[in-house]
Amino acid sequence: MLEGLEITEINLSGLERTLRIDSDFYGRKNLNVLKLIAKNKPKPLTDFVRVSDGNHASISNYYSREGVPYYRGGDIYNFYIEQSPSPLRIPESIYNIGTMKRSHLRKGDVLISIVGAIIGNLSLVKTDAKATCSCKLAILRPKTIQPELLAMFLQSKFGQNQVQKFRRGTGQTGLILEDFDQLLIPTYSDDISLAITKAVSDAFTLLEQSKQTYSQAENLLLEEVGLQDFEPSQEPVNIKSFKDSFGTSGRLDAEYYQKKYEQVVEKVKSKTYDTLANIVDIKKSIEPGSKHYVEDGLPFMRVADLSKNGLSTPQKFLSQSFVQANTDKIEGLKPKKGTILFSKDASVGIAYHLRQDYEGITSGAILHLTIQDKTQVIPEYLTLVLNSKVVQMQAERDAGGSIILHWRSSEIANVVVPIIDYTKQQQIADLIEQSFSLKKQSEHLLDVAKRAVEIAIEDNEQVALDYIQHEVAAYES
Repeated sequence: MLEGLEITEINLSGLERTLRIDSDFYGRKNLNVLKLIAKNKPKPLTDFVRVSDGNHASISNYYSREGVPYYRGGDIYNFYIEQSPSPLRIPESIYNIGTMKRSHLRKGDVLISIVGAIIGNLSLVKTDAKATCSCKLAILRPKTIQPELLAMFLQSKFGQNQVQKFRRGTGQTGLILEDFDQLLIPTYSDDISLAITKAVSDAFTLLEQSKQTYSQAENLLLEEVGLQDFEPSQEPVNIKSFKDSFGTSGRLDAEYYQKKYEQVVEKVKSKTYDTLANIVDIKKSIEPGSKHYVEDGLPFMRVADLSKNGLSTPQKFLSQSFVQANTDKIEGLKPKKGTILFSKDASVGIAYHLRQDYEGITSGAILHLTIQDKTQVIPEYLTLVLNSKVVQMQAERDAGGSIILHWRSSEIANVVVPIIDYTKQQQIADLIEQSFSLKKQSEHLLDVAKRAVEIAIEDNEQVALDYIQHEVAAYES
C-alpha cells in the first residue's frame, strides 16, 4: 500500500525551532541538501551578514519618475539591481528623512524578495549610487563574506532550496526575517571566494561595456535625426484651433498638445520618415484570463517579463487544457525569430527584437511587429528607434493622462519613424549586436559562478576552480 510514497522519519529533537511538522519541510530532497551542505562546515547565514528589511513608512504619495530609486519586489528580476529598467523614484528630500535611513542601500548589499510568488528572487547592489527599497525586500549586508559569493550561493540550488523551504503562509506566503538564521552557508576557502568574486565582477564589467556600446548606437541615431542635443520646450501654453486639435486628433487633454511633442515629430518629419504601419505588419496576441494560469505549462509572457535588454523567465504559464483547446490559434501566436515585441499597456513602448523563436505566447498587451522590407529598414535599427526618445515621446504623448497607461493600436500604427541611410542603419545594427554579445558573455560568467558554488559542495573546491578556469578559457577562445 505504501509503494510510490516517500517517507522520512524525524526525531522530535530534530524538528525546526518553531516545531514545524509539515511533511514537505522534511522531504527527502530538502534533507539531501542539508546533508551535502553539512560536509562543508556550514554556519548560519546571520554569522556572515546583518539582516534587515526596507522601508515600512507610507511614501506612495511621493513616487515620481525622477529622483532616488525606490526598489520593490517587482524590481528583483536581474542579478544586478542597477539593471532594473524602471524603478519607482522618490525625491532626495524624502530619501534623507530619518525613518528612511535604515533602508538606504550600500554597495555589496544583497536584496532578496521575501513576500509573494517571487520569494527568493535576489539582486546584488554593485554601485554606491543612492538607492533605497521597500519592506518587501530583505537587505543582507555582508560582514565576513564576499557579497558576490553570498549572492551566488543564495541563487544556487542549495540556497534556493533552503529559502523556499522556509516560506510560511497559505494565501500570500512570506519569508520572515527571524528565519534567516536557519539558512546554512558553507565555509568556502579564500581561493574559491576570490574566483567567484572575480567572475561576478568581470560579468558586471562586461554588462557596463554592453550598456556603453548600446549608448553609442543611440547617440548615432539621435545625431542622424538631429536630436542629439535636443532640449524639449518647457513652454506651458500651446494655442491650437479646433481644426488643428480635436478636429484632427480627437483629443481634448491639454498635455497631448505640449510643444515638446510637436518639436520631436517635426524633427523626424524634416527628413526621410514613414509611419510604423507602412514599415511593419502588426499582429495582436490574446488574453486567456487568470483562470488558465498554472505553475508549470506553456510560458505566457507579460509586459513585466519584457525589457529592451531581454526577456525574463515568465511568472505565468498556461494550462495544458487551455493549450489543447486552442492549439491552432496558439501555434500562430508563437513569436518567431526576427519578430519585434512591442508593449502597448502599462509600461508602454518597450521593444525587443527576438533572436530566436519563442516557445510560448505573449499577452494581449504585447504586439508582434514584423518588418515588411528588410532592404529598407533593418530590424535591430527599428528596435532601437522604438526604444529611443524619438518614439518614447510619442508614446508619452498618446498614452499619457491615465493611471494605467494604454497605447491604442491605431495610435501606434501612426507613429512616425525616421528612415536614415541604410549604411548608418547597419552601423547601428552592428553596435546593437555587439552590445547583446557582451551581455550574453556577462550572463555566461554569472551562470559559471553559480554552478561553481554548487560544484564546490557536490564535489570539492578544486573541481569547482578547474571548472571556472575551463569555462572562462573556452568562452574567450
